[in-house]
Amino acid sequence: MGRGEEDHPGEEAVRIVILRSAIDDLIQGQAFYERQGEGLGDYFEESLSADIDSLRLFAGIHALVHGYHRMLSAKFPFAVYYDVVGDQIRVRAVLDCRRDPKRTRNRLRD
Repeated sequence: MGRGEEDHPGEEAVRIVILRSAIDDLIQGQAFYERQGEGLGDYFEESLSADIDSLRLFAGIHALVHGYHRMLSAKFPFAVYYDVVGDQIRVRAVLDCRRDPKRTRNRLRD
């Protein structure tokens, strides 16, 4: 999940930081989907990477849920939880929306 910083003309450089907890979530999600069908794990990773990259343009517009902005993935039943601190977008978790909401709330409290 390489996240290179890209400068766009006329825009301040925004840095996306994916915390270890979110990286672990992405690895687990990719492994789950790969078990469902060959190549599906790679599609999951590519799709979620594109969703996360879109935060460069859309960070901060998503609803606050459990203290974090929540962006729903475009292609999978997953939500990206993040916050914005200065010029950094910090991705805290990437969680399956089909799970018990109590589990999500507890996970985001940690």
